[in-house]
Amino acid sequence: MTKMKWEFKGAMIALTLACAGTMPASALSAAEAVFVLPSSEAGAANHDPIRGTLMTLADALIYDRLVVQGADQGYYPHLATSWEAAPDGMSWTFHLKEGVKFHDGEPFNAKTIEWWIPKFAGTENEYLVAAIDKVEVVDDLTVRFVMKHPDANLLYNLSSAFMGVPSPKAYDAEGTNYGVTVAVGTGPYKLESFTTGVESVLVKNDDYTWGSAVSQNKGPAKIDRLTLREIADSSTSFLELKTGGVDAVLDVPSDILPQYQTLENATVQSMPGFGTFYMPINTTVEPFTDLKVRKAAALAINQQEILDKLFGGRGLAAHNFLIASLPESKVDPKFNISYDPEQAKALLEEAGWKAGADGSRSKDGKPLSVTLWTQSDTEFKRLTEVIQAQLKAVGINAEITVFDTSSIRAEYKKGTQQLAVRSYGWNNADILDWFFSGERLGYPNVSMWKDPKAEELRVKALTGSKTPEERVANFITYHEYVLSQVPFAPIYEPVQTLVYNKDRLSVPAKIDGPQFSAQSVLDVEVKE
Repeated sequence: MTKMKWEFKGAMIALTLACAGTMPASALSAAEAVFVLPSSEAGAANHDPIRGTLMTLADALIYDRLVVQGADQGYYPHLATSWEAAPDGMSWTFHLKEGVKFHDGEPFNAKTIEWWIPKFAGTENEYLVAAIDKVEVVDDLTVRFVMKHPDANLLYNLSSAFMGVPSPKAYDAEGTNYGVTVAVGTGPYKLESFTTGVESVLVKNDDYTWGSAVSQNKGPAKIDRLTLREIADSSTSFLELKTGGVDAVLDVPSDILPQYQTLENATVQSMPGFGTFYMPINTTVEPFTDLKVRKAAALAINQQEILDKLFGGRGLAAHNFLIASLPESKVDPKFNISYDPEQAKALLEEAGWKAGADGSRSKDGKPLSVTLWTQSDTEFKRLTEVIQAQLKAVGINAEITVFDTSSIRAEYKKGTQQLAVRSYGWNNADILDWFFSGERLGYPNVSMWKDPKAEELRVKALTGSKTPEERVANFITYHEYVLSQVPFAPIYEPVQTLVYNKDRLSVPAKIDGPQFSAQSVLDVEVKE
């Protein structure tokens, strides 16, 4: 699946300066703000929801979806006012909102949907609509999806950031350049400019009056202009908030949160977790072609120590791939991966990696030395150093390589990594498909894992489930098999923490959604 969902470690945001930190936020117009995008959203190549592989807050603000998800993980109307599924699951009928227009003035209607769904063919996001056989226009505001097979996950897919609906006219006119200089949706904001790896500048859509069911404000937005910037270093974001250059930071890394708590003008607001940190293991390169070595590396990770010492006890120790709130995470406990250094050492011995006097291991005269990749964000670098020490404790010497956040995905596609420290943000079990599908080797399948049995179980979970209950059961089976083959090591499930300047911003007491996104921005005001 293509993520990271409104994708994936999920979203973290800071409202900062329009001029790269040269002017305090207090000097901005009351109708202007600058958001610093989370590291999980850094490096997006474009704002194309059909062909893109990484969506950001900008996309959620430029495009609307048929369906949105609430904090209760239920589904609510947006561009669709209502829907019905046939009893056998072989068709879905959606009734569309009247009077909606794209930023270019083109109307949104059933013909838009008829054009839109087939556009996913051949893209990495095709899986989102793969169960739809054809689109039938019933009337101008009614559309029917005729299914190839039942899809118990269709509403979730339609709520994805990758299911933002672009203007057919603008999309076809720009071709493969769409999303770089032009991005046209029906959302509360229009794209003014986009610089890859730097910022997206958005301006309010004054005509917007069709906010979703999870927004108190249906539009227009209360902030006229948003600059969405990428700032990799979490310490820099803190200093910006402290000095008045940043209005708010969403999903503050736990290791720096105590510093925010010392600020008199800061309010801390938490939300449930939306993803995990994990260590992908490249199953195609030595020594990790050996299951025993993969398992040893995974068992070397002390999740509880990381949670307590690095993240101050905020969040959860992760023992499988899915966030704890998902039913598909409830695998048989024997498949969960937990810290066990003695078993890790025993497995390495069995695999022929013998410990020397200093604890380092070797086999046939070759030292057990591997690469450990990470990205340049402070939180990732600190976590990777802890992982390095824990691996060394069982005899695995890992050399850290740090890549710029915006370029590391391209490096993964080369498939030369051995170990890495990554995170994702996604609240659905199909994240397993995204990161472990044999069809997506390199990136997002950083583990380079392709296993015939896994592929069979994956396809069954995705396409062979007629009901939500059957889907949960099929995904648990698939999840358990993935865990048994250890293509990754689970590390940590963070909470999402919003910190904002209470003198500058008015933020809803409750964020109605799985994360802070477009529905939240609509309800945020900059105080006069």
